[in-house]
Amino acid sequence: MSTCPYCEAENIEGVDVCEQCGQSLSDLYLPPPDNVVARTLVKDRISVLKPKKPISVAPTTPVRDVLRLLVDKSIGCVIVAEEGKAVGVFSERDALIKLNTQAVKLGDHPVSEFMTPHPQTLDAAAKIAFAVKHMDLGGYRHLPITDEDGNLTGIISVRDILRYLTENMTAAKLG
Repeated sequence: MSTCPYCEAENIEGVDVCEQCGQSLSDLYLPPPDNVVARTLVKDRISVLKPKKPISVAPTTPVRDVLRLLVDKSIGCVIVAEEGKAVGVFSERDALIKLNTQAVKLGDHPVSEFMTPHPQTLDAAAKIAFAVKHMDLGGYRHLPITDEDGNLTGIISVRDILRYLTENMTAAKLG
């Protein structure tokens, strides 16, 4: 048996994917982390980042209202949700790339037309290293956090991870 480094589930030796979390196990041959900061990334859970309460909107919300919400709340994204479950993310990047100079003309259209659908989510019990990997591979700056039933409970950002790393590097330097 081998232990998944992401969710700590026991898997049959030699399987390529964890049966519980679906994470690839093909990189288990990598050497263990060689410094304190790297060890904390594979040990600590997303919950230590204290995910913020997400701002969510319905898929039918006019994109004009969503843009106003981003500005008024000084946030980088909103979660598009139905019945407490994330169905999409609409970010500053979506506004710049998908709306661009047509924002005024498209303002009455529903945000669902411009959101990034089917967002990658993680459980708060997942390891921070797992979140970093998902964010890196997907090019995400935000990651919705859900409970075990898939209900939206929080959101983390690249900034949260940078803050975490800075705190851990400072602690390691002082320690």
